[in-house]
Amino acid sequence: MKTSFITPILFAITSLLLAGCSKDPGTAAVSESGLAKVKVGYIGITCEAPLYSAYENGFFRDEGIEVEWVKCEWSQYKDVLALGGFDITHHLIMMFLKPLEQGLDVKMTAGVHTGCLRVQTGINSEIRTAKDLKGKRIGVPGMGTPPFIFANRVMGDLGMDPGKDVEWRVYPAGELGLALEKGEVDAIADSEPIGTMLIAEGKVKNVADQGKDKPYADEYCCAVIANGKWARANPDLTAKATRAILKGAKWVQANPRAAARLSVEKKYLASNPELNTSAIANLNYLPSISGAEKAILGAATAMKNAGMLSATTDVVELAKRAWLPQAGITDQWIEDLKVDKVAFGQLPPDQTQRLLAELGVTRDSMVVATCCAKASKIKLR
Repeated sequence: MKTSFITPILFAITSLLLAGCSKDPGTAAVSESGLAKVKVGYIGITCEAPLYSAYENGFFRDEGIEVEWVKCEWSQYKDVLALGGFDITHHLIMMFLKPLEQGLDVKMTAGVHTGCLRVQTGINSEIRTAKDLKGKRIGVPGMGTPPFIFANRVMGDLGMDPGKDVEWRVYPAGELGLALEKGEVDAIADSEPIGTMLIAEGKVKNVADQGKDKPYADEYCCAVIANGKWARANPDLTAKATRAILKGAKWVQANPRAAARLSVEKKYLASNPELNTSAIANLNYLPSISGAEKAILGAATAMKNAGMLSATTDVVELAKRAWLPQAGITDQWIEDLKVDKVAFGQLPPDQTQRLLAELGVTRDSMVVATCCAKASKIKLR
């Protein structure tokens, strides 16, 4: 695969031009209330619910942490974290493996949840499986973005050359569905909540689903990721922030509807409550330590096979370099971790109808959307 990726030097130059985003990480400052200040990065997407839930439920504060939120764009995210613009977050493993290969100093400490990426095509398209993508035009929200990387990986796993066998076309994330509808592309690669919205509207079907299809279904797509220098300077604080985020993840798993509404109502992301509820319901927020280690190695191996990592890269060494275990945070600790279930925080039995009503879908479209959801194995209930 011949797709190019930005070099670390260009990463640094770009990031240093971002006013106020870059700062040398070191020992954490302490707030007037005696809490350690930690900068938490976010983009404003569905899968970041554990970050929002950990903050709003006081899990960070329970660990002695005062959060400073740092909002960044997809294109700047890796750079700003590596240069100290923020200290910790949770994000997609695959998005950081190429930069790690090129020397980016970040560390992964725990797995947060499984699959939130999809490749979709029109409901009446002749494309039925990912194998049928060869020779087609695929819309993505950007080259190097997680949906693009996932689509590359899927095709690489099927023996295709993603750099030659398909034509990539870039659109704003919110316009991918329209590009597909207008016939400008044959398929799209997207993330939540866009994938769930298009399914609910009866416009698309899945040909690859990171959350449902083997070998991706049980793989942790997102991990807690910290600036390497900050993590080495603040080992106790790194563990505390990791614990808070993992507790947030378990709370989301126990209260998906409450987490979805919290994310929207507190304005962490631009979505609708029912749409975000259905999108979160498609993800598995049971965190894991061993699952994260396995996912890093598995994703690195697959990305190398797809040509997204250098042919000379030792993926075992890369996975070891990416991983930073945290004292006392184990799979057993996660299993023993208890969170409360809140009233009306779970999925209601009529969630499909709630979502379709919120989207203004017609009765005929409801039938199509329900059939489409079943065919794509989407949980809209």
